[in-house]
Amino acid sequence: MNLQPLLDYTFLGLPITHIGIAITIFLTTLFLKNILAAIILKPLKTIAKRTRTKTDDKLISVIEEPLKLTIVLLGAYIATLWLPFTHFDHIVDLFIKSFITFIIFWILYRVVDSFSNLFNFFSSKFGKELNEDIQHFMIKAMRVLIIALGIMAILQEWGINVSAFVASLGLGGLAVALAAKDTVANLFGSLVIFTDRPFKVGDWIETPVVEGNIEEIGIRSTKVRTFAQALVSVPNATIANTPITNWSRMGKRRVKTHLGLTYNTSIEQLKTILEDIRAMLAAHPDVHKETIIVNFDEFESSSLSIYLYFFTNTIVTKEYLQVKEDVNFKIMQIVSKNGSQFAFPSQTLYVESLPK
Repeated sequence: MNLQPLLDYTFLGLPITHIGIAITIFLTTLFLKNILAAIILKPLKTIAKRTRTKTDDKLISVIEEPLKLTIVLLGAYIATLWLPFTHFDHIVDLFIKSFITFIIFWILYRVVDSFSNLFNFFSSKFGKELNEDIQHFMIKAMRVLIIALGIMAILQEWGINVSAFVASLGLGGLAVALAAKDTVANLFGSLVIFTDRPFKVGDWIETPVVEGNIEEIGIRSTKVRTFAQALVSVPNATIANTPITNWSRMGKRRVKTHLGLTYNTSIEQLKTILEDIRAMLAAHPDVHKETIIVNFDEFESSSLSIYLYFFTNTIVTKEYLQVKEDVNFKIMQIVSKNGSQFAFPSQTLYVESLPK
């Protein structure tokens, strides 16, 4: 069988053999990129295993995926050498340079993710630990910066004057600024939150618009998990300009209540009950000793009112309610021991005489 006519066949002015070789080279590098990358990185991984630090392992992990893309890019470049489109050489070079720029900024993007723990390392040198919220904010900001610089660098490769392009926005910049004013307000709101630190992830907060636990603090919004397990996203501009009650930062938790005793309670009984309640609260291990107020407050319509004002040592809701329950049981025992009773709303009707 004579294959010469087939081998001499041309497509778009190129020999079919050259096209076949180019496709074979590209597909080979595409399918073998993982194997080739493993072969290249194997000596580096061997050296990295012998070191005590994990930094070199992270660096190898950072460059592994970009290396695979580089291998494919190299295969594509070699394949183009078999396809001498002289009119498209300049465009091919631009594509190659653009991909190289993309790979460089992709590596920088991956470095930010892999070495995010460096924020804590550098902040500890100044005697101050950066909290997770600021760390997340800085990582997101650096990602956006790297992406923006990467796009600008690629545009420069294609001969687009980025500075002139930005300047040419001119009048459109005002419209963009007006359209993005809420986004800018939320950005500055997030900066206020990170600077003042009125709360952190996990805190229980209450504002005029939402109450719940902070789940995430982002650049645009703060996510709050309500007690009904709904997730509410509040714009940072809104939450930064509203009163915030951070219940998680209470050093102690208040108990404020009134007790009503029946009017047949004698003065001696009432004084003894007050003293016993004060002594019980002062000796209670879960009651804060700094402020304990127990006083005969006023004469209610159907009871003698005792005012109680004290604080629990715990701020956790479940433990707080358990302390209140224990105190209430002890108060019931004190009232019962002293022969008095709790009052309930009632009315007494006096009839001076009945008609005959």
